[in-house]
Amino acid sequence: MPRQELDLQQDAALLTAALVDLPSESGNEQPLADAVEAALRPLPHLTVDRYGNNVIARTRLGRPERVILAGHLDTVPIADNVPSRLDGNGVLWGCGTSDMKAGVAVQLRIAATVPDPNRDLTFVFYDNEEVAAHLNGLGHVAAAHPDWLAGDFAVLLEPSSGQVEGGCQGTLRVELRTTGQRAHTARSWMGANAIHAASPILARLAAYEPRRKVIDGLEYREGLNAVRVEGGVAGNVIPDACTVTVNYRYAPDLSEEQALAHVREVFAACGEWELTVDDSSGAALPGLSHPAAKAFIEAVGGEPQPKFGWTDVARFSALGVPAVNYGPGDPNLAHKRDERVETAKILHCEERLRGWLTA
Repeated sequence: MPRQELDLQQDAALLTAALVDLPSESGNEQPLADAVEAALRPLPHLTVDRYGNNVIARTRLGRPERVILAGHLDTVPIADNVPSRLDGNGVLWGCGTSDMKAGVAVQLRIAATVPDPNRDLTFVFYDNEEVAAHLNGLGHVAAAHPDWLAGDFAVLLEPSSGQVEGGCQGTLRVELRTTGQRAHTARSWMGANAIHAASPILARLAAYEPRRKVIDGLEYREGLNAVRVEGGVAGNVIPDACTVTVNYRYAPDLSEEQALAHVREVFAACGEWELTVDDSSGAALPGLSHPAAKAFIEAVGGEPQPKFGWTDVARFSALGVPAVNYGPGDPNLAHKRDERVETAKILHCEERLRGWLTA
């Protein structure tokens, strides 16, 4: 297949459509990473590096401050929503329009058209954000080339409806396993039903009251939910095993260790079970009091909001780089079959960032 060419001189809305029309489901980002790299390498004001399907471009102007603009290249699986479609109301439809190819388009436009910014800039385009944490391309770059991600402040162009969103929730996914003894259902008294043994776990979840925590003036709402129940052998067999998968979304005042301890405490009185951690990604504090964050908020306007969900601001926070979410997409439309973005919001986001970086 010939390499797709990206025209970085067209406006960000048209560029978003071009990005959507180049599918990049998690694990299949190489064609898009190739196109991004090919579009950036000819730009004389940028140094471009690549690690796997992660592309990093940097200015080297000797400015006293360095800002990182970051976004992931991958999308969730396509749901009959590619190629993109622009309707008569200025709305662009398609997989990744909101999460987060509109943000990536803004990154690319800034990279191509702001050669002399008032701050040094690092542009990060990375793979595998929508899947398990150990596959995340930003994490791989941080481990192999941490110097590429050095900076004073980072903006992750995740969908935020054009509002600054501070920090992010942590996410913990665990599997709670109950055991029993197989038997014929006609002689069920001879066995022990593992699915029935899981009922206290489900009852505890149904009765659980999630916490609300205010940090830096932002209220984070937590959630503890069963997301999968697996068990059963056959229609005439008492099951001897059952697994309840639970996802905990927690406020950024808790560490990963504290979050896990809380989950264990919640289910301590729910009978005998075995717990396995399936996935864990720490939270990030808002950091809105940092001078760079204050300057950014003043430049783009609006009232900061909490980030409901996990984003890679947590990885930047762990690297000592304060970060916020700010992108043109609507987070409520992410991953939906009818995913879409207003083209006016894409152009507005680019305008605000350009003003901040050229004032």
